[in-house]
Amino acid sequence: MTYFGFLIGALNVLFLYPKFLTPENYGLITYLLSVGTLIWPFLGWGFSNTIIKFYSAYKDKVDQYKLLSLALVFPLFVGLLLGVFGIALQEKIHDYFSDNPLVRPYVYLILMVAVSIAYFEVFFAWSKLQLKSVFGNFLKEVFHRALTCTLLLVYFFELIDLNILIHSIAVVYIIRAIVMGVYAFKLLPIKFIFGFPTAYAKVFKYSLLILIAGFVSTSLLDLDKFMIEYFLPISEVSIYGIATYIAAVIVVPSRAMHQITLPITANLLNQKNYSELKSLLKKSSITLLVIGGFIFTLIVGNIQALYSFLPEDYQLNFLIIILLGLVKIYESALGNANSILYNSDYYRLVLYSGIFAILMAVLLNIWLIPTQGILGAALATGLAYGLYNTTKLLIVYYKFKIHPFSKKSLYVFLFVCAVSSIFYHIAFTEVWYIDIGIKSILIGVIFFLGVKYLNFSEEIKQSIDNLIHKKRIF
Repeated sequence: MTYFGFLIGALNVLFLYPKFLTPENYGLITYLLSVGTLIWPFLGWGFSNTIIKFYSAYKDKVDQYKLLSLALVFPLFVGLLLGVFGIALQEKIHDYFSDNPLVRPYVYLILMVAVSIAYFEVFFAWSKLQLKSVFGNFLKEVFHRALTCTLLLVYFFELIDLNILIHSIAVVYIIRAIVMGVYAFKLLPIKFIFGFPTAYAKVFKYSLLILIAGFVSTSLLDLDKFMIEYFLPISEVSIYGIATYIAAVIVVPSRAMHQITLPITANLLNQKNYSELKSLLKKSSITLLVIGGFIFTLIVGNIQALYSFLPEDYQLNFLIIILLGLVKIYESALGNANSILYNSDYYRLVLYSGIFAILMAVLLNIWLIPTQGILGAALATGLAYGLYNTTKLLIVYYKFKIHPFSKKSLYVFLFVCAVSSIFYHIAFTEVWYIDIGIKSILIGVIFFLGVKYLNFSEEIKQSIDNLIHKKRIF
């Protein structure tokens, strides 16, 4: 579902939005959704994770109901509070967007999107309490992208205007939250009991930590778009958004593997089996480096053909793709380091380093965007993310005396750089889709041979050997 959702998202981001909307209007939508994503952790206050951690710990039904009731009330309370502040500071908000008047009529949609995401995450966590996550994952990865795709097609055929399109995309997030809520209540009905559960101080302390973690995560993803809008025309947000979406494809395998390694890592830590933990860290790192490197090579090798069919207004500096792609390669190379940290007593250190990385990103964006444009935003993101990921590795190394890298890591990285560079400078035909097809097949063959005969990853090589033996390819 994650890959299918990304496929629909790619259709929207690379084909429909650029073909149907001007850079300014596309940038407007990207900005509204990015800022909504940026502030939703403040509304959810970490309760999407808190109810998973504490619900089963409470044996008294009253405490369980109080916890769930609190999770339902909090986003609404914070949302109303922000809404009141927004009304009170309406003039100042309008002055803030004086350079980008397109945003002003739609500022309130940011809060609508943020509240909707916050409630969706709470209801998604609610369903996980009953060990039901498939439907929620469908809603999270596929549902809103598919409806957005439909709305863009309806807009293309002039059945709705731009104003209705923008409002409808925001309403999609509301619908998603409502559907998730109905499903969650059906799985686990609740009796509303307002009040604080037992040991509520511990609950709020944990929620605050998760709030900080969520803010760090979303800020490092969407802060650059927010700051681009402040310093540059809003059309630049849409151009930068395309680049960030392309680069994000590299870490999809990492997200999938994290779901697998998280419980395994927790078990190894509980058993204090550090030799197996070290082995898992190195295996996951090299495997994700190979897979992420393969996707990076496909992107770099085909980027010129990919951008050839985009309107000229959406062209961007190739270095932005390289910078953002390298950030994602580095993130992939962490392996299951995040799983180790999430299940250890050192997670607070990661939060502190994350806050420092955000501050660094803000200062770098203020410095670089006015002089370098969206390339400056990519540089700021790359440096901040690089610092954050390096800090994670240092914590794992100094606390557990393990690290994910080996000589093979260097060989794979050099291999990826060499193959990417070669295919970037080669064009087989001017027909973009044929050129992408030829290059993708050749890159796939080269990586196949590299994995099989250069033995980059034992796990991938074993999977290939099993497939060959099963299908009797050779």
